[in-house]
Amino acid sequence: MSEAENSGSESLVTGKAGAYRVLARKYRPSNFSELIGQEPMVRTLTNAFATGRIAQAWMLTGVRGVGKTTTARILARALNYKTATVDQPSVDLSIPGEHCQAIMEGRHVDVIEMDAASHTGIDDIRDIIDRVRYAPVSARYKVYIIDEVHMLSTQAFNGLLKTLEEPPPHVKFIFATTEIRKVPITVLSRCQRFDLRRIDAGALVAHLSSIAAKEGISVDDEALAMIARAAEGSARDSLSILDQAIAHGSGIVSGEAVRAMLGLADRARIIDLFEHIMKGDVAAALAEFRAQYDTGADPAAVLTDIAEFNHLVTRLRFVPAAADDASLSEDERRRGAEFASTLSVRVLSRTWQMLLKGIPEVQSSNRPVSAAEMVLIRLAHAADLPTLDEALKSLEGAAPVPNGAPRANGAPAGNGGGATAVAQARVPGSTGGAQTMRLVEAQPMPAAFVPAPEPVVETPAVPVKSLADIAALADANRDIAFKVLVKRCVRLVRIEPGRIDVSLTDDAPKMLLNDLTAKLRAWTGRNWLVSLSKEEGGQTLAELETTKRENAFSDAKSDPTVAAILARFPGAKIIDVRIPDAPEADEAEADLPVEPAADDEEI
Repeated sequence: MSEAENSGSESLVTGKAGAYRVLARKYRPSNFSELIGQEPMVRTLTNAFATGRIAQAWMLTGVRGVGKTTTARILARALNYKTATVDQPSVDLSIPGEHCQAIMEGRHVDVIEMDAASHTGIDDIRDIIDRVRYAPVSARYKVYIIDEVHMLSTQAFNGLLKTLEEPPPHVKFIFATTEIRKVPITVLSRCQRFDLRRIDAGALVAHLSSIAAKEGISVDDEALAMIARAAEGSARDSLSILDQAIAHGSGIVSGEAVRAMLGLADRARIIDLFEHIMKGDVAAALAEFRAQYDTGADPAAVLTDIAEFNHLVTRLRFVPAAADDASLSEDERRRGAEFASTLSVRVLSRTWQMLLKGIPEVQSSNRPVSAAEMVLIRLAHAADLPTLDEALKSLEGAAPVPNGAPRANGAPAGNGGGATAVAQARVPGSTGGAQTMRLVEAQPMPAAFVPAPEPVVETPAVPVKSLADIAALADANRDIAFKVLVKRCVRLVRIEPGRIDVSLTDDAPKMLLNDLTAKLRAWTGRNWLVSLSKEEGGQTLAELETTKRENAFSDAKSDPTVAAILARFPGAKIIDVRIPDAPEADEAEADLPVEPAADDEEI
């Protein structure tokens, strides 16, 4: 008989009010076979114990209530398992050993449990380090179980590293955490990690059903499904909700009682509301929502349930086997499949995005009912709006047909003369409203018109006499990236027709010379020999522009008029200098950034 059954029997025998234990403690697993939903971890530990490859430290991670602390105690029990016939670590704990009960109750002297949330400092870790040198009192291993280990300080983690890497042979560490990302990688690398998974809703339903049978409680299947869904994969949460539901219903757990207790809406009515929305029937949707609200449903919970059903419909469209989920009602299976076969993925995706935006609005609003109704209105309004593809197709089919001239795709052409058909399509956006998108469709030229071929003109040779000419060529050919490289990285040594010698700055790309050769040939219509010279060369174009700009600033500051303005307005500064009507001015100079002075006003 398991610990849960023993405790249950004792409670029935004594009949004392103080002997009652909540279901989450009464039915806490005491061996690996009772753990639900964690088969991969159990398989790994079974193989490790069978081959003697037992780790020195384990890291258990997962959401609240999946069994991290319970698994740590079972693991400590397995490490110290000893019976009259077995004296070695074992995962087969069907027969209670001499240390098992004390370990599972958390009172064994050699199994030390510490809550890192209340023992976060280096002093607590020093105490552990000082005690690990001593052998266990009665058990095989001294086991340290540290719960919520991510709460330890940085100093505490650093103090534990050396002991964790080379612990004495009689010491084992088991860590548990819900925030694995907050644990330093240096600690994780010294542990064998197990990610405890959320428990499947079907497994939770079966687990709750078996416990209800042991307790002699009548529970509806609908109630079990709602409890499993509300627990979100946590066994402890599901048992706590079941405990509350038993008290709420005086020993009888019905779907209606659980729905009222959790503030949930009827799943069948949620589907009805979803159907009204998809039909675009605003009045029916608002009436149904008000009816659910009057029966106690929370507005945000209603929208959340709609989002969950929308997700279910989308999933059923691609994975029909998802209908076998034990937590689903018969209405959800049948009507969900019907919606999946009729609604497009675009409509479902649009509804999902609008609900994701609307649910936080309702939760943060001081008038949640009104906010929820506005979200429903937006959903119903958007339901009958065409998608972008549908709008394009409708525009294509509605275009007028002049003179039977064919389009490029074989459809009749619109009004001729090169006219442009313009229409506006209202496309729902993710914010819940509708965005206006302009659709412009240029009419192709009539098929009878054949443009005359353009004459082929040979590219004349373009004279290149300086780096500025090369930069101008790059600008004329709209190769701005290459223009920037030329101005920043190239120093001219000498240049003559068909030949150019340059030196490069340290940050110049390796292929710059090859690119310069190829682009000069393409832009000038002649072959160029580009050589890398050992001479330093002149300044780059960027350096020349900087020098020019600095000189302009210096001249501006020495100008009597500017000096008078700066004196008249304290804190003013010169941010740019522009000379009007400057011949051959490079337009790029106006875009050069200027380091402003540390003043407040500008001129």
